[in-house]
Amino acid sequence: MEKTKLKNNGNMLYRIFSMVILVILAILFIFPIYWIITGSFKTVPQAIPPEWFPSEFTGMHYEKLFRQPAWRWLFNSVAMAVLSMALVLIASSMAGYVLAKKRFTGRKIIFSLLICAMALPKQVVLVPLVRIMNFIGLYDSLWAVILPTVGWPFGTFLMKQFSETIPTELLEAAKIDGANEAMIFTNVVCPVIKPAFGALAIFTFINTWNDYFLQLVMLASRRNLSISLGIATLQAEMSTDYGLIMAGATLGALPIVIIFLAFQKYFTNGITMGAVKG
Repeated sequence: MEKTKLKNNGNMLYRIFSMVILVILAILFIFPIYWIITGSFKTVPQAIPPEWFPSEFTGMHYEKLFRQPAWRWLFNSVAMAVLSMALVLIASSMAGYVLAKKRFTGRKIIFSLLICAMALPKQVVLVPLVRIMNFIGLYDSLWAVILPTVGWPFGTFLMKQFSETIPTELLEAAKIDGANEAMIFTNVVCPVIKPAFGALAIFTFINTWNDYFLQLVMLASRRNLSISLGIATLQAEMSTDYGLIMAGATLGALPIVIIFLAFQKYFTNGITMGAVKG
């Protein structure tokens, strides 16, 4: 009886200690977001020296921001991220399913090359990539950022790991019922690997949105800049206007928060299931 009581007390102390640590970590992670959002509504005297909470709110920084082509920059970033996400989900799910469930000559070699490609840094292929985009006339366009992202090998790897969890008997039963490959993929495979779609959607959206280096190399004209490049441009032009810079940072962070909240129910399940198969 006493041992059980001591064990319960120990578990309670452990839960309390864990909760305190999690709350502290959550505050540390949320604080930069709080600082950026409140800073975007501060007047210049409140920003220097900084105040913890603005005594007077102002929207002049957002008004000034939208006098710049901020809407265009935001549209460019959203278009690149959404199109990349959609194309990666389609291409990676098909390729992952084929590598996992189809038997053909060279399958293992292709998968080995895929793993090797994941180890290559993006800077290694940057020069030939720029030359290819320039040759086909897509340089300084949104497609110059979108198309390289579609070839991101991690998506195919993740989808292959999920597709291997699909019972082969389920696919054979669908074939016996007269389903063709397109029907099997859309009606059997896709519903089973739905958590992978959610996890890969978040990974792809954030990766494309935050891929500052590729955007910096591929996008040249001011009209085609992404929101991150636009903010960097404003920071170079108006380095002392902290409110304007924070307003741009807030605008740039908002879509990522929305996407994560929309797909969060698949995210944890997705990365957990993907880690089971190795």
